[in-house]
Amino acid sequence: MQSLKEKDKLYIWHPYTAFLPAPEPILIVKGKGSYIENDEGNQYLDAISSWWVTLHGHGHPYIAEKIYRQALELEQVIFAGFTHRPAIELAERLLQVLPGSLSKIFYSDNGSTAVEVAIKMALQDWWNFGETKRTRVLAFRNAYHGDTFGSMSVSDRSVFTRAFEDKLFEVVFIDTPTAENIATLKNLVEQESDTIAAFIYEPLVQGAGGMKMYDAVLLNELLATCKSSEVICIADEVMTGFGRTGRLFASEYAATKPDLICLSKGITGGTMALGATACNQRIADAFMSEDRLKTFFHGHSFTANPIACAAALASLDLLQKTSCLENISAITARNLSFVNQVSACPTAKNARACGTIMAFDYDSGRYDYLSNVSSKITAFMLERGVYLRPLGNTVYIMPPYCMLMEELDRVYAVIVEYLKLDRA
Repeated sequence: MQSLKEKDKLYIWHPYTAFLPAPEPILIVKGKGSYIENDEGNQYLDAISSWWVTLHGHGHPYIAEKIYRQALELEQVIFAGFTHRPAIELAERLLQVLPGSLSKIFYSDNGSTAVEVAIKMALQDWWNFGETKRTRVLAFRNAYHGDTFGSMSVSDRSVFTRAFEDKLFEVVFIDTPTAENIATLKNLVEQESDTIAAFIYEPLVQGAGGMKMYDAVLLNELLATCKSSEVICIADEVMTGFGRTGRLFASEYAATKPDLICLSKGITGGTMALGATACNQRIADAFMSEDRLKTFFHGHSFTANPIACAAALASLDLLQKTSCLENISAITARNLSFVNQVSACPTAKNARACGTIMAFDYDSGRYDYLSNVSSKITAFMLERGVYLRPLGNTVYIMPPYCMLMEELDRVYAVIVEYLKLDRA
């Protein structure tokens, strides 16, 4: 009789995973708090929040109860022509906490689709107003916005997009702002603005591109120039949203606010798939027309799934508790301290932190996503009861907010152990 792991190899295609050499999958059977547990009873501290989504830890009873109650009442209904309480309440609460003056929420399924929605809204905004020249999108180099075609188009050309590059639409790529290049970037926006429809960016931290961080003040300068040039600003807060950078949203660090914000990952506390795109009234007004051709023809079968919306409401309840906000602050402070500690290790380059995100580049001789050091580090950590999944040679932690300080210290200690053993 075949084991579950054997059936997995037979039937399942895992994301970002090569078939050869075929990796041995780890069968996870349970999660509780900061830990996940495999079929052999081994527990691992989930130091990356299961791909950045599990804000409050695994198996949170409050979220589970809300999901259960909603499933008994209404599990799914078409969202074209119908509505329901969880979607309405969630939209209202999101608009209350999101930075800037946003007025509408459009639901989708995940981060990539939330970005697709924002791109299509921005491009159709200009089309609806009869503007035919504003068709290009401005984006940062090293960006990653998802794996659907529009999201790939506004992502930097990399291993994620290489097989499809001739199918992606034209994008104007620029560097993230520095003191040396900010004047050049602003000048480019002003000169090219008559053809640029929108600017999309990951505020403060470029996630899958290697946890690269940049300055909020300089971002604000660039956003202000975009705004004065009537370029629509799209903040991809799929990863940075819901407390990851220390504040509820990374866009809070800049005085100039985006016209659209993309959300997913932590929105449901890691329990259900859900995406959301928030827009301001200027965007919504472009679609306020009796001309049906100006309708936003976009949707998903599970748009605003009631159970997912109920989970998101429960996660917001937990996120806004004083205890959770205090934990975010404590993790932020601890990360900054660990940056100083790990910087003393010669093989740890460019140690950095932003809120609950801490990262450094491991000096392995290869500096990209295909670096094989990632699997070596992951295996080392798993043997010591910690789960990390480096982005190539970029080692990072992004713990759930429920992680105890002694648990976080254990993660730090295992990282230092690896760096010291490797140096020796």
